Amino acid sequence: MLHNPNVVFAFILTLLAGLATGIGSAISIISKKTNTKVLSLALGFSAGVMIYVSMMEILSKSFDVLHHEYGKAGGWFALISFFSGIALTGIIDIIVPSAENPHEIKRVETMPLPATNREQQLMRLGLLSALAIGIHNFPEGMATFVAALHDTKVGIPIAIAIALHNIPEGIAVAVPIFHATKSRRKAFVYSFISGLAEPVGALIGFLILLPYMSDTIFGIVFGCIAGIMVFISVDELLPSAIKYGEHHYSILGFISGMFIMSVSLILLQ
Repeated sequence: MLHNPNVVFAFILTLLAGLATGIGSAISIISKKTNTKVLSLALGFSAGVMIYVSMMEILSKSFDVLHHEYGKAGGWFALISFFSGIALTGIIDIIVPSAENPHEIKRVETMPLPATNREQQLMRLGLLSALAIGIHNFPEGMATFVAALHDTKVGIPIAIAIALHNIPEGIAVAVPIFHATKSRRKAFVYSFISGLAEPVGALIGFLILLPYMSDTIFGIVFGCIAGIMVFISVDELLPSAIKYGEHHYSILGFISGMFIMSVSLILLQ
């Protein structure tokens, strides 16, 4: 694994995906109103890519690898890995309070502005959102990195999908910090830094898995990745896209994401 030629490329992909929070930060600072059509389209597209690649590519590879190693029992291992990924992400969602959860829908123009201790409360909200993003993005970083390490044609679309879904998270951090400090620079920096959780997750995952990496571990990790991606899509991305009030745009993005993902996988074979 250490000498895998995809290691550096996988880290770069994961870094770029995580730092997409900076795009959300820039949007929130520049714009006084959330472009709901664009965000709904982007979130729907991201969900389409994630679900299609998870079910058609990642989970199938998990089954193939584990079945080759353990026969019929390998199919059960892949299935358990898949639902373990779902359970892990669900537990993280439960741990993070909904008020500070970056996946709870937030618009630039409707962020809460407390009447008393306004600056302190807004700063707290922004910092807690940054922490929540870090918690959520940690397993996403591991997922992006391992997928790209094993197969770049799978890692690239996953990185793009993660990057798109990180944009609203950047808004969740930057808006309250900007209103609290009146500093565009601080809002951008905090939001940008929060995205570093993904490459950190990739690095820790790399160091943990390095001594034990084998076909079996790859199969189990791929099953978990598929579960993580599916949970993110159905619990966070699609509901968030629809909550922006642009239902048709979110569905259009979803179908477009699946279509482009399916075509790209065929072209890259």
